[in-house]
Amino acid sequence: MSRKISLNARLAHDAAASSEVEVVLIQFTHPETEQIVRLSTDPTERLSLDPLSYGTRSDWLGADPGDDDEAFLFVLLSVILPDDEEMAPPVARFVLEGIDNRLVEVLRSTQKRADVSMAVVLASSPSVIEMEWHHFRMVSAEGNGDAITLSITREPITAEPWPAGRMTRERFPGQHP
Repeated sequence: MSRKISLNARLAHDAAASSEVEVVLIQFTHPETEQIVRLSTDPTERLSLDPLSYGTRSDWLGADPGDDDEAFLFVLLSVILPDDEEMAPPVARFVLEGIDNRLVEVLRSTQKRADVSMAVVLASSPSVIEMEWHHFRMVSAEGNGDAITLSITREPITAEPWPAGRMTRERFPGQHP
């Protein structure tokens, strides 16, 4: 499977040293609420003074880069990107540090799983998507003290129903004269 990568990202990867910074953008949506949570791994620019906050402005997934409420907020976040194992669905983990226990309560307060999307961009061009992953589900939120570990995954391909739907006359009348 091939993917396009921007010239700036290729130059940064090929260089012995580069000033380019890769940024992971993460968006959480939930079927029980209209609120969208956007996080960034880089303090690309200062968003406000009171309260002091940093983040990344990008138009990824329809966010308005000019609106402070739609910016991807910087948090101390460690990311383990999805793996490509053949017999298992991709799994990614985030460790959010320096947060209080109220966030753990919010993460554990819903019955349905949140939808998660991730993208990798360069700090110098945050609207140019280098890599992205969609349709993940948050499967766990475990907190201890000052850190929360979020685990996300996809449905395994083996969970597809089998046998698949049959092309019978009743289901696909256009296929049968």
